[in-house]
Amino acid sequence: MVKSYRNYSGTFKTPRRPFEKERLDQELKLVGEYGLKNKREVWRVQFALSKIRAAARDLLTLDEKDPRRLFEGAALLRRMVRYGLLSETEQKLDYVLGLTLSKFMERRLQTKVYKMGLARSIHHARVLIRQKHIRVGKQVVDIPSFNVRVDSEKHIDFSLSSPFGDGRPGRVKRAKLAKAANKEGGEEDDS
Repeated sequence: MVKSYRNYSGTFKTPRRPFEKERLDQELKLVGEYGLKNKREVWRVQFALSKIRAAARDLLTLDEKDPRRLFEGAALLRRMVRYGLLSETEQKLDYVLGLTLSKFMERRLQTKVYKMGLARSIHHARVLIRQKHIRVGKQVVDIPSFNVRVDSEKHIDFSLSSPFGDGRPGRVKRAKLAKAANKEGGEEDDS
């Protein structure tokens, strides 16, 4: 018997109304602003946000001294602070309900690479990440939607093997150097 290792839980949820003008325009604006591949990336973040908000709403219905609310609420807030979605001063579940899509999008690796000035544009940032030029700490990350934690933020840099970092020059640069070396070698032979 062959085992199935598939994950059956959904990662995104399509909109109920497929042709709502305001929503379509808003999604297109987000796709352009954050250099996303398609609208599914927007829906995936909306799905994650709705799950977090649902968890916060569920905890808010419980009594303030309820052990489940104290334990799970603290864990949820700690996670939001670690990912930079809430600040240290916003230590209440009500702030979790106030989270927006743009806060999540600002925490993406693609956005961070562009805002730090490692890339010329948001689209260039995506290409650099996919081509394994970017590392977070010592780990090369090639997922543009990678959520950057607050403590990892200062460790975003070019990877060690990248031509942009300390790696050897790229194919075109090597060809130009070889051509220049051949030209110099040719001139010395003539004299």
